[in-house]
This record gives sequence, structure tokens and C-alpha cells, in this order.
Amino acid sequence: MKNDVGALPWLAPGAPFPDTRHALDDPNGLLAIGSDLRPATLLRAYRAGIFPWFSDDQPILWWSPSPRLILAPADFHYSTSLRKLLRRDHFRFSIDQAFTKVVQACALVPRDGQAGTWITDDMRVAYAQLHRLGHAHSIEVWHADELVGGLYGIHIGRMFFGESMFSLAANASKAALALLCLLQPAHGIDLIDCQMETSHLMSLGAHSVPRARFEQALRERVGAPNDWSWPHAPAALAEYARRYRLESTLAGQRVLHPTAHTGPD
Repeated sequence: MKNDVGALPWLAPGAPFPDTRHALDDPNGLLAIGSDLRPATLLRAYRAGIFPWFSDDQPILWWSPSPRLILAPADFHYSTSLRKLLRRDHFRFSIDQAFTKVVQACALVPRDGQAGTWITDDMRVAYAQLHRLGHAHSIEVWHADELVGGLYGIHIGRMFFGESMFSLAANASKAALALLCLLQPAHGIDLIDCQMETSHLMSLGAHSVPRARFEQALRERVGAPNDWSWPHAPAALAEYARRYRLESTLAGQRVLHPTAHTGPD
């Protein structure tokens, strides 16, 4: 097992990333240290299946774990409770209307088993720059006028690289991910990178694949043209269905119309 962290390359700003085959087994996927968080560096990393993950007291750490957790939008699992919630129009949704607030909430909302956050001030600044350049996006979930959930990530071609999600109300983050998946016929994204294995994301339909298989899927998608316009003011799910002509898709996913449910909740 490779576990010699001291043998990792220290990257100067702008230096090329090493081949992901050199990532450590323990800790799983740690590839390199250093470099910078400029937009060009981050985009180059994501295109290669590499992402930054580090704490305030650490240098920039770059990762390419194997196996890799991915989610195809068509595989998203809608529990009975989530379907009921979406049918009731309990939430409103928006896209790219509160990116900074979503990132801040992802950093500050407490999580079970975590004493702190990896979304450092430097990371917030870096992803805000990517957002201004049109590469980073957020989906927001509202109850009345309160932001109660959301997610953010990077969009390249037909890939969405999920970074983080938060929830202040039951099922709010699940609803954000559900909207991203339901909009697949409109935005053309057919694979979501979920990075590390978690039981929560696996319960929503994500599954793990070896690094080589993930990188092959990546190469097939990051160069694909995709000019979908992200911003969308707050609206009910039915408005998204009307605007993007998703009625048949939503019905096919058994989201808008009641139907018998035979699977697990």
C-alpha cells in the first residue's frame, strides 16, 4: 500500500498535476500538495478528475480518490417523502441567485461527525471567482423567503462536479439535488461527480466506480459543448416543468403525480 505522504510532489503555482495513477492509497486519493486556487488551475484540475480538499491549517491538498462516487441523474432515487414534498410545492427553487450564501451555509451548517469545515476562506474566494466567470453554480431551496437548502459545484461540458450541499429543513438538500437531476433534459449534464463515498449520497442513487472508469467518462464529457443558461429566479417546481417542457419527464419520474410506490422510502 502506498502511504508515504512525504513522497508527494509539492507543486509550484501553475505547475502541471502529476498523473492520477500516482495518488496514494492511504489516505485514499491524495495526489499532490501546493499550487494555487486560481480559476485556470481549478478548471485544469477538474478536467483531470482532481479536486482540492484541505483545512485552514494545511497547505492546498489535491485529491483523486479511487473508487469515485458518481450519480447519473436518471438514477436519482426519489423517496416517498421527497415525492410528496415536491408535489405539494412546499419549496421554491432558484439557480445562481444566492451563490455566496449557499457556499457560506455549506461551510457553517454543522454536520454529524465533523468538528469543522474544509470550505476555507481561500476556497470561498476561489469558487466565487469561478462563479463570476460562469463555471461555478448553485441551486437554492427556499421556504417562504428563507434559504433552507442548496448545493453548489462546477459545470464543465456534460459534467457537474458537486462540491457541497446543506439543509436547514427536512429534505431541502435532497430537493436541490432532485431539481438538478430533473433538469437533465434541459441542461444536458448526464453525470454528477460526488467525489467521496457517503451513505447519504449512495441512498440517493450514487454508486462507486474505479478511477480509470471515472476518468474515461470524464474524457467523454468535459469537452462536450454546453451553453445552457443557469440563472433562474425563484419559482415552484411546476414552473420549471413548464419553462423547460419537462412535464412528461417529471411524470415519468413519478414526481408530480401521485402513484403507487413499491420501493423503499
